Amino acid sequence: MATQKLTDKSVSAAKAVSGRLELWDEQTPGLCLRVSAGGKRVWVWRYRTLDGRQPRLSLGDYSTKHSLKWAREQVEDLRVQVRKGADPAAERRQAKIVARTEPLRTFDDLADAYVRACEQGHWKPKNKRKRARTISDEVGSLKRHIRPVLGKERIETITRRDVRALLRGMIDKGIGAQTNKAHAVIRQIYAYAMSEERVATNPAVGFLPLATQTARVRVLTDEELKALWAALIDPSDLRAPVTEEGAEAEGVYVSRAVRIILQLSLLLLQRRSEVAGMRLNELDLERGLWLIPAERMKGGVAHMVPLPARSVELIQEALRIGDEAAGRRRAEDDRTPLSSSRPVFPSPRDPAKPVLANSCTHAMRELTDAIGIVGISPHDLRRTGSTALTSERLGVSPFIRSKVLGHRADAGGGAAVSMIHYDANEYLAEKRRALEAWDALLGTITVGSRHAPDAPQ
Repeated sequence: MATQKLTDKSVSAAKAVSGRLELWDEQTPGLCLRVSAGGKRVWVWRYRTLDGRQPRLSLGDYSTKHSLKWAREQVEDLRVQVRKGADPAAERRQAKIVARTEPLRTFDDLADAYVRACEQGHWKPKNKRKRARTISDEVGSLKRHIRPVLGKERIETITRRDVRALLRGMIDKGIGAQTNKAHAVIRQIYAYAMSEERVATNPAVGFLPLATQTARVRVLTDEELKALWAALIDPSDLRAPVTEEGAEAEGVYVSRAVRIILQLSLLLLQRRSEVAGMRLNELDLERGLWLIPAERMKGGVAHMVPLPARSVELIQEALRIGDEAAGRRRAEDDRTPLSSSRPVFPSPRDPAKPVLANSCTHAMRELTDAIGIVGISPHDLRRTGSTALTSERLGVSPFIRSKVLGHRADAGGGAAVSMIHYDANEYLAEKRRALEAWDALLGTITVGSRHAPDAPQ
């Protein structure tokens, strides 16, 4: 077997005069480019298992995206698995056998198989395992928007017209960005089905996203912040808007735990899902620190959040509420201690799981409707605080603001590669000063008794 030094230029120009041409890479043992007489180029890797067999594994078609560099990186990753005893080719065959034996009759069947394949790492459309948060978002979209319409339909009978009708129905209900997300989920599910040879076509391709998405720019005014904060502390006097003539206005009920989530979202400027999913073992309340694990962060990187004193007080209040509820649930003779990994905001249905982030959105809608603030969402709290940080009122640098928010893109004027790979600094002191300055300003706005200290530059 002759090898040669492959380059992208030689790979893209390779042609099979007759039959099939195989080009073996000199730099990466076992890596081969197969070129058919029709011009198709496929990356293949031959490896040796621990029992001495030498199977071949197809890596994918050569393309700009699947370049020589990409193929070499794939082989290096797979080689690590093989050294540990894995057999990627056998695992792929087994996964296909299992997929073909599953009774995939309806869209619900197919969606279930897709979710399992994502969770187990068998389906990686970008050669990267889906994060738990991404899968959770897709499951939510399936449950709310897709399954009620397509769930019981046979997978081979669903057409492009059916998919468009579902998406247009969402738009007619005033659903915007979620429409395009639902479109993407259906498209991915059928791409998975095609890869497993369960369907021949994908009914979610061939047309552009139907919803027009515009970036939100809503920032709350001081008056709105003051009204909202008062409602979060005590909503007992609030009444929901009357929708029918002669109807009596009903009171607004939002649990204290959910109101604390919204307060913390505003104080700490973290996403509603990150706050709602907070667990006790992520917290060091004595030092005033909260470490959000990588699997719960949008960027997939752990994020350290300093906790100003008022945030610590709110978290301690939430823990007392959770402990009291747990005490009521447990039998008198059950003295099992509460888990150190328990949610700070447990679900009323399953105390081992955190409350759903959507509960915060619904709660905020009820509260803001009652106090007459139109068109805001929990994420607008994060944007409001972020805007205040870099305003002349606080003067926090955009770089530190990005660190507070947990963004990775801002390199502070330096090379991005240096920030990502060579800078492990958490900028904890600067983040703490920024959040304390925002806490003080918010106190001045909502109560009138606090004054903002000097903020970090």
